[in-house]
Formats: sequence, structure tokens, C-alpha cells
Amino acid sequence: MSYSIKKGDAVIVIAGEDKGKSGQVDKVIKSDDGARVVVSGAGLKTEKHFVKPRSGREKGGIVEKERAIDISNVMIVCPACGKATKVGHSVTVGEDGKAKKERVCKKCGASLDNVSKAKAKTAAKKTAKTATKSKTATKKSAKKTDEESK
Repeated sequence: MSYSIKKGDAVIVIAGEDKGKSGQVDKVIKSDDGARVVVSGAGLKTEKHFVKPRSGREKGGIVEKERAIDISNVMIVCPACGKATKVGHSVTVGEDGKAKKERVCKKCGASLDNVSKAKAKTAAKKTAKTATKSKTATKKSAKKTDEESK
């Protein structure tokens, strides 16, 4: 099965413990059950593993790894508009006459394939900031309504 999220894409987590956090896809793991992605980013949950030293020079200890998230729990972030979006596909004919299929943003129509890693990181940071601002705004409004009801 083909998936719309690839390594290097900026994504935001839309469900689960890490909802609202964003990062960049390090790895896409495909299996019979479905696909999972490993997202590296600030504040994402990690798994702790004990590693035994394999030689005299290596150190053992507890190592933290980013955990895999189900692919349905992340949404790609468009680098052009900076918003979480669904992925569309468009087919264009290149100069050589061959058809080329590319991923596009459903909101603004910008291409998602011709993106540098720097643009993807800045897009992920923008969405993370807006997500945290909206969360704090809802918390403040909830506090105000609680105080007014007393």
C-alpha cells in the first residue's frame, strides 16, 4: 500500500498523548497491520531501553528512542501555508513527455515534493506555536467561565 507521508516531511500529531506536537518524519515502518512513523521533535514521548555493552569499550545503560506513532495519527504540514493539510495528487507532463505524479496541498495547492528540509522544519515549528497558543487560549477561557459561574 502506498502512503502519502514520506521520510523528511514535517508533520503534526493529531491524536494520542502527543496531540498538537510537531516534528519531522525520520522513518516510515510498513507492515501487514498498517504503517507507523517515527517522528523526531521536541517534547515527543520516548521509549527507554536498557542496552548491554557488546565490547569492552562500549558503555551500557538506558537509551531513549523516539517511539513509532500510527500513520493515521499524524497529518502533514504544508511548507507554503504552514497548516496541517490533507494530501492530494496531481499528474503533470514533464519536458521529456513523461507523466509525473506529485503530492500537493489540498488547501493551497503547493507542491509537497519539492521541499527542502529547512522549510519543513520551519513549517513544523510554526504549527507547533499556533497549536500551543490555541490550547492556552482555550484553557484561559475555561478558567474565566469557571470564575464567572462562582
